[in-house]
Amino acid sequence: MFCALWLLVLAVIAVSATSPTQTIQRAKRWNTVPDTPFVSVQDGQFFVNGRYFYSRGYLALTELTWPFMRSLSVFKFVGTNAYWLSALNTEQDIDNTLASIRAANFTVVRTWAFNDVSTVPENGTWFQLISNGTLSINNGTNGLQKLDKVIELAQNHGLYVLLSLTNNWNPILGPDQPLPDGFNPIQIRQMSGSNTTLPRNFLSNSYGGMDTYVRNFGGPQEHDQFYTNRTLIDAFMNYTSQVVSRYVNKTNVFAWEIANDPRCNSTMPSSSGCVAQNVTQWHVEIAQHVKQVDPNHVVSSGNQGFFCVGCKKLFPRVVPPAPQPSPAPGLRRSIPEPQSKAKLLKERKAAWKKQRERQKRAGAQLDGVKIRGRWTASQTKRQSDLNSMASAFDGSQGVDSADIINIPDIGFGSFQLFPDQFDYSQNPPDPSLPAFNQTLEIGLNWIRLHADMAKLFNKPVTLTGFGLVTQNNTPSFVPFNSTVAPFGPDSPTSTNVTQPFGVTDDQRDDAYKQWVQAAVLGGLQGWSQDNLTAEPGTPISPNSDETPQSPLPNTTGQSPNDGYGILGEGAPTFDDSEMDALQSITVATQGSGPDNA
Repeated sequence: MFCALWLLVLAVIAVSATSPTQTIQRAKRWNTVPDTPFVSVQDGQFFVNGRYFYSRGYLALTELTWPFMRSLSVFKFVGTNAYWLSALNTEQDIDNTLASIRAANFTVVRTWAFNDVSTVPENGTWFQLISNGTLSINNGTNGLQKLDKVIELAQNHGLYVLLSLTNNWNPILGPDQPLPDGFNPIQIRQMSGSNTTLPRNFLSNSYGGMDTYVRNFGGPQEHDQFYTNRTLIDAFMNYTSQVVSRYVNKTNVFAWEIANDPRCNSTMPSSSGCVAQNVTQWHVEIAQHVKQVDPNHVVSSGNQGFFCVGCKKLFPRVVPPAPQPSPAPGLRRSIPEPQSKAKLLKERKAAWKKQRERQKRAGAQLDGVKIRGRWTASQTKRQSDLNSMASAFDGSQGVDSADIINIPDIGFGSFQLFPDQFDYSQNPPDPSLPAFNQTLEIGLNWIRLHADMAKLFNKPVTLTGFGLVTQNNTPSFVPFNSTVAPFGPDSPTSTNVTQPFGVTDDQRDDAYKQWVQAAVLGGLQGWSQDNLTAEPGTPISPNSDETPQSPLPNTTGQSPNDGYGILGEGAPTFDDSEMDALQSITVATQGSGPDNA
Protein backbone atom coordinates (compact mmCIF):
# COMPACT_ATOMS: atom_id res chain seq x y z
CA MET A 1 0.00 0.00 0.00
CA PHE A 2 1.27 3.45 -0.85
CA CYS A 3 2.16 5.12 2.46
CA ALA A 4 3.72 8.39 1.36
CA LEU A 5 2.63 11.57 3.02
CA TRP A 6 1.60 14.29 0.61
CA LEU A 7 4.61 16.55 0.57
CA LEU A 8 3.91 20.20 -0.05
CA VAL A 9 6.63 20.84 -2.59
CA LEU A 10 4.78 23.10 -4.98
CA ALA A 11 6.80 26.13 -4.03
CA VAL A 12 5.59 29.67 -4.54
CA ILE A 13 8.51 31.57 -6.01
CA ALA A 14 8.75 35.30 -6.53
CA VAL A 15 10.73 36.44 -9.57
CA SER A 16 12.00 39.99 -9.31
CA ALA A 17 11.05 42.30 -12.14
CA THR A 18 13.62 45.01 -11.63
CA SER A 19 17.36 45.23 -11.79
CA PRO A 20 19.31 46.18 -8.67
CA THR A 21 21.02 49.53 -8.31
CA GLN A 22 23.04 51.19 -5.62
CA THR A 23 21.35 50.96 -2.23
CA ILE A 24 21.24 54.70 -1.63
CA GLN A 25 19.43 55.28 -4.92
CA ARG A 26 16.90 52.55 -4.17
CA ALA A 27 16.18 53.93 -0.74
CA LYS A 28 15.20 57.29 -2.18
CA ARG A 29 12.74 55.72 -4.60
CA TRP A 30 11.16 53.42 -2.01
CA ASN A 31 10.41 56.17 0.48
CA THR A 32 7.05 56.37 -1.34
CA VAL A 33 6.08 52.77 -0.51
CA PRO A 34 3.00 52.82 1.76
CA ASP A 35 3.73 51.81 5.35
CA THR A 36 0.89 49.29 5.54
CA PRO A 37 0.68 45.92 7.30
CA PHE A 38 -0.87 44.43 4.14
CA VAL A 39 1.29 42.93 1.39
CA SER A 40 1.54 45.39 -1.48
CA VAL A 41 3.30 45.57 -4.85
CA GLN A 42 5.34 48.45 -6.23
CA ASP A 43 8.12 48.74 -8.77
CA GLY A 44 8.00 45.01 -9.41
CA GLN A 45 8.51 44.08 -5.75
CA PHE A 46 6.46 42.76 -2.84
CA PHE A 47 6.38 44.96 0.26
CA VAL A 48 4.90 44.73 3.72
CA ASN A 49 5.06 47.44 6.38
CA GLY A 50 6.85 49.56 3.82
CA ARG A 51 9.68 47.03 3.61
CA TYR A 52 10.75 44.28 1.26
CA PHE A 53 8.81 41.06 1.76
CA TYR A 54 11.85 39.13 3.03
CA SER A 55 13.72 38.29 6.19
CA ARG A 56 17.16 38.64 7.67
CA GLY A 57 18.48 40.39 4.58
CA TYR A 58 18.95 37.23 2.53
CA LEU A 59 20.26 38.09 -0.93
CA ALA A 60 19.41 35.95 -3.92
CA LEU A 61 19.97 36.09 -7.66
CA THR A 62 17.05 37.74 -9.35
CA GLU A 63 17.81 39.27 -12.73
CA LEU A 64 18.26 36.38 -15.13
CA THR A 65 20.94 36.64 -17.79
CA TRP A 66 20.40 33.19 -19.24
CA PRO A 67 21.81 30.70 -18.47
CA PHE A 68 23.65 32.51 -15.68
CA MET A 69 22.24 34.93 -13.09
CA ARG A 70 24.57 37.80 -12.30
CA SER A 71 22.64 40.51 -10.46
CA LEU A 72 21.85 40.61 -6.76
CA SER A 73 18.64 41.69 -5.15
CA VAL A 74 16.55 40.69 -2.15
CA PHE A 75 14.60 37.43 -2.30
CA LYS A 76 10.89 37.60 -1.66
CA PHE A 77 9.24 34.50 -0.16
CA VAL A 78 8.84 30.77 -0.35
CA GLY A 79 5.55 29.00 0.17
CA THR A 80 3.72 25.74 -0.31
CA ASN A 81 0.37 24.38 -1.49
CA ALA A 82 -2.17 22.77 0.86
CA TYR A 83 -5.48 23.01 -0.99
CA TRP A 84 -7.11 20.68 1.58
CA LEU A 85 -6.45 22.68 4.75
CA SER A 86 -10.07 23.64 5.41
CA ALA A 87 -11.21 20.07 4.69
CA LEU A 88 -9.27 18.64 7.63
CA ASN A 89 -11.54 17.10 10.23
CA THR A 90 -10.57 19.01 13.38
CA GLU A 91 -9.22 22.38 14.43
CA GLN A 92 -6.27 20.61 16.03
CA ASP A 93 -5.39 18.96 12.70
CA ILE A 94 -5.35 22.38 11.02
CA ASP A 95 -3.22 23.84 13.80
CA ASN A 96 -0.74 20.96 13.77
CA THR A 97 -0.43 21.14 9.99
CA LEU A 98 0.22 24.89 9.97
CA ALA A 99 2.72 24.51 12.80
CA SER A 100 4.63 21.96 10.73
CA ILE A 101 4.57 24.22 7.68
CA ARG A 102 5.95 27.11 9.72
CA ALA A 103 8.58 24.92 11.37
CA ALA A 104 9.82 24.00 7.89
CA ASN A 105 10.50 27.72 7.22
CA PHE A 106 7.70 28.24 4.72
CA THR A 107 6.11 31.67 4.96
CA VAL A 108 3.16 31.49 2.53
CA VAL A 109 0.62 28.70 2.13
CA ARG A 110 -1.72 28.53 -0.87
CA THR A 111 -5.13 26.96 -0.28
CA TRP A 112 -8.62 26.74 -1.76
CA ALA A 113 -11.11 29.38 -0.57
CA PHE A 114 -13.99 27.52 -2.27
CA ASN A 115 -15.76 24.21 -1.75
CA ASP A 116 -18.83 23.94 -3.99
CA VAL A 117 -21.39 21.12 -3.87
CA SER A 118 -24.58 20.41 -5.81
CA THR A 119 -26.10 18.41 -2.95
CA VAL A 120 -25.36 18.81 0.74
CA PRO A 121 -22.96 16.02 1.80
CA GLU A 122 -23.55 13.91 4.91
CA ASN A 123 -20.03 14.50 6.19
CA GLY A 124 -17.18 16.89 5.61
CA THR A 125 -16.74 20.53 4.73
CA TRP A 126 -18.64 22.55 2.12
CA PHE A 127 -18.84 26.29 1.53
CA GLN A 128 -21.51 26.79 -1.15
CA LEU A 129 -24.49 24.82 -2.45
CA ILE A 130 -25.10 25.37 -6.18
CA SER A 131 -28.26 23.60 -7.32
CA ASN A 132 -30.94 24.30 -9.96
CA GLY A 133 -29.82 27.87 -10.49
CA THR A 134 -29.79 28.79 -6.79
CA LEU A 135 -26.93 29.54 -4.40
CA SER A 136 -26.66 28.97 -0.66
CA ILE A 137 -23.62 29.92 1.43
CA ASN A 138 -22.71 27.69 4.38
CA ASN A 139 -21.60 29.93 7.24
CA GLY A 140 -21.64 27.07 9.76
CA THR A 141 -18.89 25.22 11.57
CA ASN A 142 -18.45 22.88 8.58
CA GLY A 143 -18.57 25.84 6.20
CA LEU A 144 -16.77 29.15 5.97
CA GLN A 145 -16.02 29.06 9.68
CA LYS A 146 -13.46 26.38 8.79
CA LEU A 147 -11.75 28.84 6.44
CA ASP A 148 -11.93 31.49 9.18
CA LYS A 149 -10.06 29.09 11.43
CA VAL A 150 -7.40 28.44 8.79
CA ILE A 151 -6.72 32.19 8.51
CA GLU A 152 -6.72 32.64 12.29
CA LEU A 153 -4.38 29.74 13.02
CA ALA A 154 -2.08 30.66 10.14
CA GLN A 155 -1.70 34.11 11.66
CA ASN A 156 -0.87 32.58 15.02
CA HIS A 157 2.00 30.79 13.32
CA GLY A 158 3.21 33.82 11.37
CA LEU A 159 2.02 32.45 8.03
CA TYR A 160 0.54 34.33 5.09
CA VAL A 161 -2.25 32.67 3.10
CA LEU A 162 -2.78 32.92 -0.67
CA LEU A 163 -6.50 32.26 -1.25
CA SER A 164 -7.78 30.85 -4.57
CA LEU A 165 -11.44 31.56 -5.33
CA THR A 166 -12.33 28.80 -7.82
CA ASN A 167 -10.85 26.04 -9.98
CA ASN A 168 -10.84 25.37 -13.71
CA TRP A 169 -10.89 21.61 -13.08
CA ASN A 170 -13.92 19.76 -11.71
CA PRO A 171 -14.40 16.41 -13.47
CA ILE A 172 -17.63 14.63 -12.64
CA LEU A 173 -17.52 11.33 -10.79
CA GLY A 174 -17.56 8.23 -12.94
CA PRO A 175 -15.57 6.94 -15.92
CA ASP A 176 -12.65 9.04 -17.08
CA GLN A 177 -13.33 11.40 -19.96
CA PRO A 178 -11.18 12.39 -22.97
CA LEU A 179 -8.63 14.98 -22.03
CA PRO A 180 -8.34 18.30 -23.89
CA ASP A 181 -5.52 19.42 -26.14
CA GLY A 182 -2.37 20.34 -24.29
CA PHE A 183 -2.09 17.14 -22.27
CA ASN A 184 0.90 14.96 -23.06
CA PRO A 185 -0.63 12.53 -25.59
CA ILE A 186 1.64 9.57 -24.86
CA GLN A 187 1.64 9.80 -21.10
CA ILE A 188 -1.93 10.87 -20.36
CA ARG A 189 -4.46 10.98 -23.17
CA GLN A 190 -4.13 7.34 -24.16
CA MET A 191 -4.42 6.14 -20.58
CA SER A 192 -7.69 4.90 -19.13
CA GLY A 193 -8.52 3.42 -15.76
CA SER A 194 -11.35 2.18 -13.60
CA ASN A 195 -9.99 2.83 -10.12
CA THR A 196 -12.41 3.48 -7.29
CA THR A 197 -13.15 7.18 -7.08
CA LEU A 198 -11.51 8.81 -4.08
CA PRO A 199 -13.57 10.62 -1.42
CA ARG A 200 -14.73 14.18 -2.02
CA ASN A 201 -12.06 16.78 -1.19
CA PHE A 202 -9.24 14.23 -1.48
CA LEU A 203 -8.19 15.53 -4.90
CA SER A 204 -7.65 19.20 -5.73
CA ASN A 205 -10.32 18.97 -8.45
CA SER A 206 -13.10 17.70 -6.13
CA TYR A 207 -13.93 21.05 -4.50
CA GLY A 208 -16.35 22.24 -7.16
CA GLY A 209 -15.35 25.13 -9.36
CA MET A 210 -16.31 26.62 -12.69
CA ASP A 211 -18.01 23.56 -14.16
CA THR A 212 -20.17 23.18 -11.05
CA TYR A 213 -21.69 26.58 -11.84
CA VAL A 214 -22.16 25.70 -15.52
CA ARG A 215 -23.82 22.33 -14.80
CA ASN A 216 -26.29 23.75 -12.29
CA PHE A 217 -27.59 26.86 -14.03
CA GLY A 218 -29.26 25.18 -17.00
CA GLY A 219 -27.58 27.08 -19.83
CA PRO A 220 -25.35 25.73 -22.60
CA GLN A 221 -23.12 23.01 -21.17
CA GLU A 222 -19.89 24.65 -22.28
CA HIS A 223 -17.03 25.41 -19.93
CA ASP A 224 -16.37 28.91 -21.26
CA GLN A 225 -19.92 29.99 -20.40
CA PHE A 226 -18.39 30.71 -17.01
CA TYR A 227 -16.45 33.61 -18.59
CA THR A 228 -19.20 35.12 -20.74
CA ASN A 229 -22.64 34.18 -19.36
CA ARG A 230 -23.95 37.09 -17.26
CA THR A 231 -25.86 34.83 -14.87
CA LEU A 232 -22.79 32.71 -14.13
CA ILE A 233 -20.52 35.73 -13.74
CA ASP A 234 -22.95 37.30 -11.27
CA ALA A 235 -23.23 34.03 -9.35
CA PHE A 236 -19.47 33.78 -9.00
CA MET A 237 -19.20 37.44 -8.04
CA ASN A 238 -21.81 36.86 -5.34
CA TYR A 239 -19.70 34.09 -3.83
CA THR A 240 -16.57 36.17 -4.23
CA SER A 241 -18.17 39.03 -2.30
CA GLN A 242 -19.18 36.69 0.53
CA VAL A 243 -15.65 35.31 0.95
CA VAL A 244 -13.51 38.33 0.17
CA SER A 245 -15.44 40.62 2.52
CA ARG A 246 -14.71 38.29 5.46
CA TYR A 247 -10.98 38.98 5.32
CA VAL A 248 -10.65 42.60 4.26
CA ASN A 249 -8.79 43.46 7.47
CA LYS A 250 -6.77 40.27 7.79
CA THR A 251 -3.15 41.26 7.37
CA ASN A 252 -1.92 37.69 6.91
CA VAL A 253 -3.95 37.19 3.73
CA PHE A 254 -1.13 37.41 1.20
CA ALA A 255 -3.32 37.94 -1.87
CA TRP A 256 -6.43 36.81 -3.72
CA GLU A 257 -6.04 34.39 -6.62
CA ILE A 258 -9.01 34.65 -8.98
CA ALA A 259 -8.86 31.01 -10.08
CA ASN A 260 -6.59 28.02 -10.32
CA ASP A 261 -5.51 27.49 -13.93
CA PRO A 262 -8.36 29.35 -15.75
CA ARG A 263 -8.54 28.50 -19.47
CA CYS A 264 -10.99 27.73 -22.26
CA ASN A 265 -10.99 23.94 -21.88
CA SER A 266 -11.85 21.67 -18.98
CA THR A 267 -13.78 18.46 -18.42
CA MET A 268 -16.73 20.09 -20.15
CA PRO A 269 -16.23 21.09 -23.79
CA SER A 270 -15.71 24.70 -24.73
CA SER A 271 -17.55 26.57 -27.43
CA SER A 272 -15.93 27.28 -30.77
CA GLY A 273 -15.99 30.96 -29.90
CA CYS A 274 -13.81 30.79 -26.81
CA VAL A 275 -10.75 32.96 -27.33
CA ALA A 276 -8.11 34.40 -25.05
CA GLN A 277 -9.72 37.85 -25.06
CA ASN A 278 -12.83 36.37 -23.40
CA VAL A 279 -10.78 34.97 -20.52
CA THR A 280 -8.82 38.21 -20.21
CA GLN A 281 -11.99 40.32 -20.10
CA TRP A 282 -13.39 38.04 -17.39
CA HIS A 283 -10.21 38.66 -15.37
CA VAL A 284 -10.77 42.40 -15.77
CA GLU A 285 -14.26 42.26 -14.29
CA ILE A 286 -13.47 39.86 -11.45
CA ALA A 287 -10.25 41.63 -10.44
CA GLN A 288 -12.04 44.97 -10.37
CA HIS A 289 -14.83 43.47 -8.27
CA VAL A 290 -12.41 41.94 -5.77
CA LYS A 291 -10.54 45.23 -5.40
CA GLN A 292 -13.81 47.09 -4.84
CA VAL A 293 -14.79 44.71 -2.04
CA ASP A 294 -11.26 44.52 -0.60
CA PRO A 295 -8.90 47.38 -1.48
CA ASN A 296 -6.32 46.15 1.04
CA HIS A 297 -5.10 43.03 -0.71
CA VAL A 298 -3.33 42.32 -3.99
CA VAL A 299 -5.08 40.29 -6.72
CA SER A 300 -3.49 37.73 -9.03
CA SER A 301 -4.78 35.50 -11.81
CA GLY A 302 -3.62 31.96 -10.97
CA ASN A 303 -3.29 30.97 -14.64
CA GLN A 304 -0.92 28.33 -16.03
CA GLY A 305 1.15 30.93 -17.86
CA PHE A 306 0.25 30.08 -21.46
CA PHE A 307 0.93 32.68 -24.14
CA CYS A 308 -1.08 33.93 -27.08
CA VAL A 309 1.63 35.23 -29.37
CA GLY A 310 0.16 37.36 -32.13
CA CYS A 311 -3.20 37.78 -30.40
CA LYS A 312 -4.77 41.20 -30.14
CA LYS A 313 -4.09 42.61 -26.68
CA LEU A 314 -6.75 44.27 -24.58
CA PHE A 315 -3.93 45.78 -22.52
CA PRO A 316 -0.95 46.26 -24.82
CA ARG A 317 2.37 46.91 -23.18
CA VAL A 318 3.23 50.60 -23.06
CA VAL A 319 6.48 51.64 -21.43
CA PRO A 320 6.63 55.35 -20.63
CA PRO A 321 10.11 56.83 -20.82
CA ALA A 322 11.55 57.42 -17.37
CA PRO A 323 15.00 58.27 -16.05
CA GLN A 324 16.77 55.20 -14.75
CA PRO A 325 19.62 55.11 -12.24
CA SER A 326 22.83 53.71 -13.61
CA PRO A 327 23.45 50.04 -12.91
CA ALA A 328 25.99 49.11 -10.31
CA PRO A 329 29.56 48.79 -11.63
CA GLY A 330 30.02 45.65 -13.69
CA LEU A 331 26.28 45.10 -14.13
CA ARG A 332 24.25 45.78 -17.24
CA ARG A 333 20.57 46.59 -17.28
CA SER A 334 18.69 44.81 -20.02
CA ILE A 335 15.02 44.55 -20.96
CA PRO A 336 14.08 41.34 -22.79
CA GLU A 337 12.46 41.45 -26.18
CA PRO A 338 8.66 41.00 -26.01
CA GLN A 339 7.23 37.70 -27.24
CA SER A 340 6.31 37.66 -30.92
CA LYS A 341 5.83 35.01 -33.57
CA ALA A 342 8.98 36.18 -35.35
CA LYS A 343 11.00 35.90 -32.12
CA LEU A 344 9.68 32.43 -31.30
CA LEU A 345 10.26 31.12 -34.80
CA LYS A 346 13.77 32.58 -34.82
CA GLU A 347 14.52 30.78 -31.55
CA ARG A 348 12.98 27.58 -32.92
CA LYS A 349 15.20 27.74 -35.98
CA ALA A 350 18.29 28.25 -33.82
CA ALA A 351 17.28 25.30 -31.62
CA TRP A 352 16.75 23.16 -34.72
CA LYS A 353 20.27 23.95 -35.96
CA LYS A 354 21.77 23.02 -32.58
CA GLN A 355 19.74 19.82 -32.59
CA ARG A 356 21.08 18.80 -35.98
CA GLU A 357 24.64 19.58 -34.89
CA ARG A 358 24.24 17.27 -31.89
CA GLN A 359 22.84 14.55 -34.12
CA LYS A 360 25.77 14.89 -36.52
CA ARG A 361 28.31 14.68 -33.71
CA ALA A 362 26.55 11.60 -32.40
CA GLY A 363 26.73 9.99 -35.84
CA ALA A 364 22.97 9.79 -36.23
CA GLN A 365 21.47 9.65 -39.69
CA LEU A 366 19.67 12.92 -40.36
CA ASP A 367 16.33 13.18 -42.08
CA GLY A 368 16.14 14.73 -45.50
CA VAL A 369 18.55 14.31 -48.43
CA LYS A 370 22.32 14.39 -48.74
CA ILE A 371 23.66 17.09 -51.06
CA ARG A 372 27.41 17.32 -51.72
CA GLY A 373 28.15 15.31 -48.59
CA ARG A 374 25.86 17.34 -46.31
CA TRP A 375 22.47 16.35 -44.95
CA THR A 376 19.72 18.87 -45.67
CA ALA A 377 16.20 18.60 -44.28
CA SER A 378 13.45 18.34 -46.83
CA GLN A 379 11.74 21.67 -47.44
CA THR A 380 8.31 20.33 -46.48
CA LYS A 381 9.45 18.91 -43.14
CA ARG A 382 11.57 21.95 -42.31
CA GLN A 383 8.71 24.36 -42.95
CA SER A 384 6.33 22.19 -40.93
CA ASP A 385 8.67 22.01 -37.93
CA LEU A 386 9.91 25.59 -37.94
CA ASN A 387 6.86 27.60 -38.95
CA SER A 388 4.29 26.14 -36.58
CA MET A 389 3.47 27.43 -33.09
CA ALA A 390 3.35 25.11 -30.09
CA SER A 391 0.11 24.85 -28.08
CA ALA A 392 1.56 26.77 -25.11
CA PHE A 393 2.09 29.81 -27.35
CA ASP A 394 -0.63 29.82 -30.01
CA GLY A 395 -3.60 30.85 -27.86
CA SER A 396 -5.35 27.48 -28.17
CA GLN A 397 -5.55 27.24 -24.37
CA GLY A 398 -7.53 30.48 -24.26
CA VAL A 399 -4.96 32.17 -22.05
CA ASP A 400 -2.81 35.20 -22.81
CA SER A 401 -0.69 35.64 -19.69
CA ALA A 402 1.12 38.62 -21.23
CA ASP A 403 -2.24 40.41 -21.53
CA ILE A 404 -3.62 39.34 -18.15
CA ILE A 405 -0.57 40.54 -16.22
CA ASN A 406 -1.05 44.04 -17.62
CA ILE A 407 -4.61 44.42 -16.28
CA PRO A 408 -4.44 47.39 -13.87
CA ASP A 409 -6.08 45.51 -10.97
CA ILE A 410 -3.81 42.47 -11.35
CA GLY A 411 -0.93 43.03 -8.96
CA PHE A 412 1.35 40.17 -9.97
CA GLY A 413 1.56 37.39 -12.52
CA SER A 414 1.56 33.64 -12.05
CA PHE A 415 2.47 30.45 -13.84
CA GLN A 416 2.71 26.71 -13.17
CA LEU A 417 4.90 23.85 -14.36
CA PHE A 418 3.51 20.30 -14.56
CA PRO A 419 5.20 18.63 -17.57
CA ASP A 420 3.49 15.28 -16.86
CA GLN A 421 0.17 16.87 -17.73
CA PHE A 422 0.76 19.85 -20.02
CA ASP A 423 3.00 20.64 -22.96
CA TYR A 424 5.16 23.75 -22.43
CA SER A 425 7.63 23.02 -25.22
CA GLN A 426 8.64 25.86 -27.50
CA ASN A 427 10.52 23.68 -29.99
CA PRO A 428 9.96 20.24 -31.57
CA PRO A 429 11.30 17.24 -29.58
CA ASP A 430 15.00 16.57 -29.91
CA PRO A 431 15.51 12.83 -30.56
CA SER A 432 19.19 13.16 -29.66
CA LEU A 433 18.33 13.96 -26.02
CA PRO A 434 16.85 11.57 -23.42
CA ALA A 435 13.24 12.29 -22.48
CA PHE A 436 14.17 13.52 -19.01
CA ASN A 437 16.72 15.99 -20.37
CA GLN A 438 14.07 17.39 -22.69
CA THR A 439 11.64 17.78 -19.78
CA LEU A 440 14.30 19.51 -17.73
CA GLU A 441 15.15 21.95 -20.52
CA ILE A 442 11.50 22.67 -21.26
CA GLY A 443 11.02 23.62 -17.61
CA LEU A 444 14.07 25.87 -17.56
CA ASN A 445 12.92 27.64 -20.70
CA TRP A 446 9.39 28.08 -19.30
CA ILE A 447 10.82 29.74 -16.19
CA ARG A 448 13.07 31.97 -18.28
CA LEU A 449 10.14 33.16 -20.37
CA HIS A 450 8.16 34.19 -17.30
CA ALA A 451 11.15 35.85 -15.67
CA ASP A 452 11.45 37.89 -18.86
CA MET A 453 7.76 38.78 -18.65
CA ALA A 454 8.20 40.00 -15.07
CA LYS A 455 10.86 42.44 -16.23
CA LEU A 456 8.84 43.52 -19.25
CA PHE A 457 5.80 44.50 -17.19
CA ASN A 458 7.61 45.51 -14.00
CA LYS A 459 5.42 43.23 -11.89
CA PRO A 460 6.40 40.24 -9.76
CA VAL A 461 5.63 36.83 -11.23
CA THR A 462 5.10 33.79 -9.02
CA LEU A 463 5.54 30.12 -9.83
CA THR A 464 2.55 28.91 -7.84
CA GLY A 465 2.99 25.20 -8.47
CA PHE A 466 5.32 22.68 -10.07
CA GLY A 467 5.87 18.96 -9.92
CA LEU A 468 7.03 15.74 -11.55
CA VAL A 469 5.47 12.35 -10.92
CA THR A 470 8.00 9.71 -9.89
CA GLN A 471 7.78 6.04 -10.77
CA ASN A 472 7.07 5.26 -7.10
CA ASN A 473 4.16 7.68 -7.11
CA THR A 474 2.47 6.53 -10.32
CA PRO A 475 -0.17 4.40 -8.53
CA SER A 476 -1.42 7.54 -6.77
CA PHE A 477 -1.14 9.94 -9.68
CA VAL A 478 -4.47 11.46 -10.75
CA PRO A 479 -4.47 14.08 -13.54
CA PHE A 480 -6.15 17.39 -12.76
CA ASN A 481 -8.89 16.59 -15.28
CA SER A 482 -9.66 13.12 -13.99
CA THR A 483 -11.08 11.36 -10.94
CA VAL A 484 -9.14 8.10 -11.35
CA ALA A 485 -5.51 7.04 -11.23
CA PRO A 486 -4.55 5.87 -14.75
CA PHE A 487 -1.68 3.79 -13.35
CA GLY A 488 -3.53 2.50 -10.29
CA PRO A 489 -3.44 -1.19 -9.37
CA ASP A 490 -6.64 -2.04 -11.28
CA SER A 491 -5.89 0.03 -14.40
CA PRO A 492 -5.17 -1.81 -17.65
CA THR A 493 -1.64 -1.45 -18.96
CA SER A 494 -1.54 0.73 -22.05
CA THR A 495 0.03 -0.77 -25.15
CA ASN A 496 1.15 2.73 -26.14
CA VAL A 497 3.67 3.04 -23.30
CA THR A 498 7.05 1.47 -23.98
CA GLN A 499 8.78 2.56 -20.76
CA PRO A 500 7.73 3.15 -17.13
CA PHE A 501 5.75 6.31 -16.57
CA GLY A 502 7.37 8.91 -14.34
CA VAL A 503 10.90 9.90 -13.45
CA THR A 504 13.23 8.41 -10.88
CA ASP A 505 13.65 10.04 -7.49
CA ASP A 506 17.14 11.23 -8.48
CA GLN A 507 15.82 12.78 -11.69
CA ARG A 508 13.03 14.54 -9.79
CA ASP A 509 15.55 15.93 -7.28
CA ASP A 510 17.81 17.12 -10.08
CA ALA A 511 14.95 18.84 -11.90
CA TYR A 512 13.60 20.50 -8.75
CA LYS A 513 17.04 21.86 -7.87
CA GLN A 514 17.64 23.29 -11.30
CA TRP A 515 14.14 24.72 -11.63
CA VAL A 516 14.10 26.43 -8.26
CA GLN A 517 17.62 27.77 -8.78
CA ALA A 518 16.56 29.13 -12.15
CA ALA A 519 13.54 30.72 -10.50
CA VAL A 520 15.71 32.52 -7.97
CA LEU A 521 15.26 30.23 -5.04
CA GLY A 522 18.40 29.08 -3.28
CA GLY A 523 16.90 26.02 -1.61
CA LEU A 524 13.86 23.86 -1.06
CA GLN A 525 12.96 21.59 1.81
CA GLY A 526 10.22 19.02 1.83
CA TRP A 527 7.45 18.89 4.43
CA SER A 528 4.83 16.27 5.20
CA GLN A 529 1.98 15.77 7.66
CA ASP A 530 0.53 12.69 9.32
CA ASN A 531 -1.45 11.76 12.45
CA LEU A 532 -4.55 13.49 11.14
CA THR A 533 -7.94 12.67 12.64
CA ALA A 534 -9.78 10.18 10.42
CA GLU A 535 -13.54 10.31 9.87
CA PRO A 536 -15.56 8.22 7.39
CA GLY A 537 -16.62 10.03 4.22
CA THR A 538 -13.94 12.72 4.48
CA PRO A 539 -10.58 13.09 2.71
CA ILE A 540 -8.87 11.72 5.84
CA SER A 541 -10.85 8.52 6.34
CA PRO A 542 -10.25 5.21 8.13
CA ASN A 543 -8.73 2.48 6.01
CA SER A 544 -11.27 0.50 3.96
CA ASP A 545 -11.82 -0.86 0.48
CA GLU A 546 -13.75 2.27 -0.46
CA THR A 547 -11.21 4.77 0.84
CA PRO A 548 -7.80 3.14 0.48
CA GLN A 549 -5.69 6.26 0.98
CA SER A 550 -5.24 5.97 4.75
CA PRO A 551 -2.91 3.22 6.04
CA LEU A 552 -4.06 3.68 9.64
CA PRO A 553 -7.30 1.84 10.41
CA ASN A 554 -8.47 3.49 13.61
CA THR A 555 -8.08 7.15 14.46
CA THR A 556 -5.37 8.73 12.31
CA GLY A 557 -4.61 9.20 8.64
CA GLN A 558 -2.39 11.03 6.20
CA SER A 559 -2.86 14.07 4.06
CA PRO A 560 -3.93 13.44 0.44
CA ASN A 561 -1.46 12.40 -2.24
CA ASP A 562 -2.35 13.08 -5.87
CA GLY A 563 0.91 11.75 -7.26
CA TYR A 564 3.24 14.62 -6.41
CA GLY A 565 4.13 13.48 -2.89
CA ILE A 566 7.67 12.70 -1.78
CA LEU A 567 8.57 9.95 0.65
CA GLY A 568 10.45 11.18 3.70
CA GLU A 569 13.46 9.03 2.80
CA GLY A 570 13.43 10.24 -0.78
CA ALA A 571 13.13 13.98 -0.28
CA PRO A 572 15.55 16.16 -2.25
CA THR A 573 18.76 17.07 -0.47
CA PHE A 574 20.61 20.37 -0.76
CA ASP A 575 24.08 21.60 0.05
CA ASP A 576 24.82 23.86 3.01
CA SER A 577 24.48 27.11 1.08
CA GLU A 578 21.10 26.08 -0.32
CA MET A 579 19.82 25.03 3.08
CA ASP A 580 21.05 28.30 4.60
CA ALA A 581 19.17 30.13 1.86
CA LEU A 582 15.94 28.31 2.60
CA GLN A 583 16.27 28.83 6.32
CA SER A 584 16.81 32.52 5.71
CA ILE A 585 13.55 32.88 3.79
CA THR A 586 11.39 33.68 6.79
CA VAL A 587 9.10 36.63 7.11
CA ALA A 588 8.77 36.03 10.85
CA THR A 589 5.73 38.06 11.91
CA GLN A 590 6.54 41.46 10.43
CA GLY A 591 3.17 41.56 8.67
CA SER A 592 1.20 39.10 10.75
CA GLY A 593 0.50 40.96 13.94
CA PRO A 594 -2.89 40.82 15.67
CA ASP A 595 -5.71 42.30 13.63
CA ASN A 596 -8.15 44.84 14.99
CA ALA A 597 -11.00 43.29 13.07
